[in-house]
Amino acid sequence: MTSKNNRFVADLAAGVEPAGTVPAEQPSRLGGGGPGSPTHRLAGLPPRAVVDIPQELVDPARCRIWEHHNRDYSALNEDRCADLIETIVAQGKQEFPAIVRRVTGDPDHDYEVISGARRHWTVSWLRANNYPDIRYLIEIRSLTDEQAFRVSDLENRAREDLADVERARDYLKALDLYYGGKQKAMAQRLNQSEAWLSRYLDLARLPAELMIAFPDPFELKISHVGTLKPILKPEDSRARVLAEAARLAQSRTEGATNVPTSVPDVLRALVAAGEAPRGDAKKAAPKKTGLPEEIIRSGAGTPLLRVDKKDRKGVSITLFPKGGGSRSEAEAAMQELLDQHWPK
Repeated sequence: MTSKNNRFVADLAAGVEPAGTVPAEQPSRLGGGGPGSPTHRLAGLPPRAVVDIPQELVDPARCRIWEHHNRDYSALNEDRCADLIETIVAQGKQEFPAIVRRVTGDPDHDYEVISGARRHWTVSWLRANNYPDIRYLIEIRSLTDEQAFRVSDLENRAREDLADVERARDYLKALDLYYGGKQKAMAQRLNQSEAWLSRYLDLARLPAELMIAFPDPFELKISHVGTLKPILKPEDSRARVLAEAARLAQSRTEGATNVPTSVPDVLRALVAAGEAPRGDAKKAAPKKTGLPEEIIRSGAGTPLLRVDKKDRKGVSITLFPKGGGSRSEAEAAMQELLDQHWPK
């Protein structure tokens, strides 16, 4: 653990109490965490900050997912958990414990999963698919909701399997739930900069009408916010971008070919749609070809090229080789321009 996070973890540990004695009928209890476990990572802290937290093996069905968990449990499936399934099958057990807290007044559940939803889904799936003896490894903590949020965030911050979109949405919810909408206070509690937190919040605030442009929104990264945010600010640009997003989604639904699917290609198509027409293009009449004057598209609607400028000296165009169209479509569009402006 980096020195930057030592103070953060010590603060969390100070608010965590041992789970107490478990009645005899409770599932088997194990010792403290091994290397890499949350307990083990606390070993470098001052003695007063260390908490010896026992572990247990339980039926995952007795654990419910915390309503503010930072992972979208409904989005988990065999593909997204394939690496974890393979690891648990190979080792015959779950290596790292999930973090839970006890619940009361719920006859169907004994624990609430704070961190470890993906492990919960995987163990549940394995038990239903030929591995009924595998049980869910947990560590029981006593945590407030705000502490639970920070523990979950720290546990998952370095995990590549948690999408930026999931983390961003979790931060946006937590901003109002625990920090009164004060971004500075939240950044301080997370031991991060406001700029770092702001990028995640911007990602979470992207409109649903835009997200439908991407076949898998979970592939979006906070690095893409810098591309999307500027084209959503001007109202006219925003309208064109959202219209393009709807068109892309509809084209995929209808099974159209040459529809961009990768995040970079979709971004290029959205940026191209958001660019304002040059000069008097807004007022210009449609060309004789019937194609839009500012951007020429393929039959499937993907951008091929843009007419930037027309004057007595010539015509300036911009090609979109990564816009999702084919070379043959671009050549046909170029031929139409040649026929219009440079007759045989």
